[in-house]
Amino acid sequence: MIDPIEFFGNHTFRMVFFGTSVIGLVAGTLGSFAYLRKQSLIGDVVAHSALPGALLVFLTSVVVLGVGGRNMLAVMVGAVATGTLAALFANSIAARTKIKIDTAMAISLTVFFGAGMLLLRIITNGPFAGKGGIDDYLFGNASVITIADLTTSTAVGALALLLMLVFWKEFTLRTFDPVLSTMLGFRAGVIDTLMFTTIVIAIVIGVKAVGVVLMIAFVVTPPAAARQWTSTLPGLVALSGAFGAIGSGVGAYLSVALGNVPTGPLIVLTLFVIFLISLLASPRRSILTTALRRARARETLRHELLIETKDR
Repeated sequence: MIDPIEFFGNHTFRMVFFGTSVIGLVAGTLGSFAYLRKQSLIGDVVAHSALPGALLVFLTSVVVLGVGGRNMLAVMVGAVATGTLAALFANSIAARTKIKIDTAMAISLTVFFGAGMLLLRIITNGPFAGKGGIDDYLFGNASVITIADLTTSTAVGALALLLMLVFWKEFTLRTFDPVLSTMLGFRAGVIDTLMFTTIVIAIVIGVKAVGVVLMIAFVVTPPAAARQWTSTLPGLVALSGAFGAIGSGVGAYLSVALGNVPTGPLIVLTLFVIFLISLLASPRRSILTTALRRARARETLRHELLIETKDR
């Protein structure tokens, strides 16, 4: 078991810790809106749809421009573009047809992810420079996070959080009362595009470290856990971001401390433990509190019925 001093004294371990913590913070914070809109699956759609965008940037850089295809910012731009397109595509299908949103998201996910897998096979089998480790976008590899990657992820994540704060009123109204939002003159398409773009950014910054397969947990689990402790939107957003950052940091530390354990899966398990504790121990909404409240209600009702029977 590695001690914290030794852990933070190692450059690679520090990058893994801070990189995944930033990913957890941003994804947990912005995932709250997807959770509240009952579109948690949109995280899975975006994560899988980011793959073809990242690979298209790689191909364009290597084949057309003749430069390296692993620039973090360029990859993010491509991934954000296809991720946002996939999210809007799913919502457009649900809005213009009789297909439900969950089915529409599944359709969007399979189409974009299928395109990504096709591009991945082309790159893997082709003579492209720098293609080694390209499948990290699929499964993730936190150990390859560099200072440049961390700086880019932090800057882009901060931009997404800033957009959320600037459009807080619009996002809130669109989330809780979309009809009133439209009646007040807010353009639904513009607000949805901005909201989903911020969510896409939150997911895309973690694709390289965690992979498209596991990023859904970073978007869904923290807000689901935070909802057990709070009933206000600011509280949910803040607590969800905190859970995401803490769970990611602890998971990253444990993955190193326990030996040769994959970082992404262990972070997902850590986030699940936080969710499980919240589900069992929160003072208002936990399973134990609910069971106790119902038991007391039954006892009160039984007592009242006994009194009523005696009075008769």
